[in-house]
Amino acid sequence: MGARQREISVSEFFTKNRHLLGFDNPRKALLTCVKEAVDNALDAAEEAGILPDVLVNVEVAVANGAPPPPPPSQATRFRVTVIDNGPGIVRQQIPPIFAKLLYGSKFHRLRMSRGQQGIGISAAGMYAQLTTGKPVQITSRTGARATAHYFEVQIDTKKNEPRIFENKKIDWEHQRGTQVALEIDGRYQKGRASVDEYLEQVAIANPHVQLVYRTPEGETREYPRTIQELPPQPKEIKPHPYGIEFGILLRMLHDTKSHTLAGFLAAEFSRVSSAVAQEICGTAKLPPNAKPRTIHSADAEALYKAIQSTKIMAPPSNCISPIGEKAILHGLYKQIKGDFYTAVTRPPAVYRGNPFIIEAGLAFGGGPDQAVRTAK
Repeated sequence: MGARQREISVSEFFTKNRHLLGFDNPRKALLTCVKEAVDNALDAAEEAGILPDVLVNVEVAVANGAPPPPPPSQATRFRVTVIDNGPGIVRQQIPPIFAKLLYGSKFHRLRMSRGQQGIGISAAGMYAQLTTGKPVQITSRTGARATAHYFEVQIDTKKNEPRIFENKKIDWEHQRGTQVALEIDGRYQKGRASVDEYLEQVAIANPHVQLVYRTPEGETREYPRTIQELPPQPKEIKPHPYGIEFGILLRMLHDTKSHTLAGFLAAEFSRVSSAVAQEICGTAKLPPNAKPRTIHSADAEALYKAIQSTKIMAPPSNCISPIGEKAILHGLYKQIKGDFYTAVTRPPAVYRGNPFIIEAGLAFGGGPDQAVRTAK
């Protein structure tokens, strides 16, 4: 029995459980692939301080020499291409970004971004690999004077490492940015939870984005930029004491470079001053100069309970970037016909140490009721 036990990679796991990543059925899979590529494009441009220009092209995929393609509503294979004007990607980083699960720069940062886990776009590539056998095609350039690099990559699912099929320098008409192309099994349908609806919602919630969408039917839909400023850049913050669980606290105590318990509390958490750290230590009946790595079992539980019972200021809300009432109204004016428009952004609130902001926009009159929810 023991001889049959072996470790599996995260790529192998998700290959057999792709429904956990949003690839439940062909229709949802097409939407997920478009969403992951667009999210990457928007995050990259915004982090670099660039007003995003994004082109999304979804077309029926046809093999060379094949008969004319079926109508988009009957097609089962599509090619998704997304081009952005972001900062581009340096050559060495292209293969792991697109062909390695759980590889990214956002997971360990406490700040708002569309992607967090380092799974999205590489999972879309894995889905393409599973359903059509085609590699992800990436072209990227970091500036007008830089060379454009072209890659074709897939995931080695046993090792969760990139397999590179093509790597070359090319001439590319764009001075800066990234293009990603995927060939996948999918289904194109209009209406609710469709690619069309998703991209319209992107345009409403992001009026600073210039978006062009070429549909599988050959129609070009343009969503012009209506506001010439980026949302405020979210700041990275430390974890708030109310938001951690007991096991995380134990790990932090073991990993910290601080030499005293009070120093650990003040250095590793947001809103914990020296005075608050001393108060927590006093409530837990632990010496402030105790070495963090010596805090175990009962002492650690006492520390955890002391943190929860101590009054600590709410975390800063600058780690999130609200759309803003002005931008919401611009998005509604652009996309939805109505007789009356209004928008509101609530003050920041906190849940289990995590700040959040609720915003709402309303367009009244001019058509049937429709509710749209967007989470950033």
